[in-house]
Amino acid sequence: MSLGYAEKLSYREDVGTVGMTELFDSQDVLEQKIEDLAAMIFKREGKGVPGASLPFHRAMPSLTHMALVELEKAGILKFVISQNVDSLHLRSGIPREKLSELHGNSFREICPSCGAEYLRDFEVETIGMKKTPRRCSDHMCGARLKDTVLDWENALPTKEMIPAEMHCTRSDLVLCLGTSLQITPACNLPLRSVRGGGKMVIVNLQKTPKDKKANLVIHAPVDKVIAGVMHLLNLRIPPYVRVDYFQVCIQKTAKSSDKYIKWTLKINSVHGLKAPLPFLTSIEVSFPGRPELKTAILDKEPFQLKRETVKTRPIEMLLNLKFSDGCGCLGARIEFPVDLEVVPEPFRHEQEAVVQTLKNIAIQELSCGQYSAVEKKIILSPKSEVTVYAIATNIVGHKSLFDNTKADGLIPESNGHSAETLNAATTYGVGTFPKRQKVY
Repeated sequence: MSLGYAEKLSYREDVGTVGMTELFDSQDVLEQKIEDLAAMIFKREGKGVPGASLPFHRAMPSLTHMALVELEKAGILKFVISQNVDSLHLRSGIPREKLSELHGNSFREICPSCGAEYLRDFEVETIGMKKTPRRCSDHMCGARLKDTVLDWENALPTKEMIPAEMHCTRSDLVLCLGTSLQITPACNLPLRSVRGGGKMVIVNLQKTPKDKKANLVIHAPVDKVIAGVMHLLNLRIPPYVRVDYFQVCIQKTAKSSDKYIKWTLKINSVHGLKAPLPFLTSIEVSFPGRPELKTAILDKEPFQLKRETVKTRPIEMLLNLKFSDGCGCLGARIEFPVDLEVVPEPFRHEQEAVVQTLKNIAIQELSCGQYSAVEKKIILSPKSEVTVYAIATNIVGHKSLFDNTKADGLIPESNGHSAETLNAATTYGVGTFPKRQKVY
């Protein structure tokens, strides 16, 4: 549970026991249990059925998150049921349609009118299904959005609960990873599988009220257990590459004369002019080859610069972005040419293809900072050109827990932390393997 989320919750007694003693299986017992779990997963056949040292918004998916992504791509994992609100399952790559976020998502807003969802790169200000400062972007709707995170008095959303119940009922193996199984009704979902003849495995450092009904209970860190399972199943754990978005706007504000023109540079979030850009701390704007134009340092939001230049002479701008704490590199440098007399051609690239290319390059180069323009829009009133960029801001690989090699060759050396430190467990909820298919 994130510290921010816990602080926002209203006070409530009798919501489960906290501070319970953590239990650790001996190495021999742990190795045997990992083998048992790997065998249980391997034997299921799937045929498809419908404290942190980092800022919350920079939290990284753990080794287990990325292992689940690999299992999903392999056709083994079919569904995830999460009690967390950190958005890490979505960031890691689990498809939205294969995920129930029972307690909501601190980074997701929903339109109560048309049902549209908006996933943000910043933490939404409220919890308890309250109205937020933003509105639905559908011009036929425009209703005020609401947060999706539950407070104690909020009932679990039907949209999330129905598929969770269905997958647990039809599963033949349920994995309960890193959960105390104390909060109802979510804690009772795994029992639906048990009642139908399925198996339940619990991986947790503390005892849970459901231990006696489990086929296997493992007292060990979730990452260590899942790494062992992936090793025995001969499946790799992919690295995680985070991609963020921002937009650069050049707005022609006025003509001061026939020779000069006033213009404004704005660098802001794709989620709106007033939305924060949490991965940026400052932007240095320089003009190579134009000594008469002074370098500017934009160190607070909104990032904005006003200038007056000769309108007939194109401008070569260099944007030096400085990233915030929690990013995998210090920043990036973007060349941004501007011709104030020419209206550029708008374009729109396939976003998924652009993002995948950035991720591939980041993995090949073992570093982040790669960027690409995704879209250019022309706005007539006021006259503006807006370029949307995607940029890789982090890359995290996972050190093997069984030897001294580095999985995928990736360890985030730039920030001085090991993969295990960066990926400290903030994990999961309930995972299920439906009958005749495998699911988490």
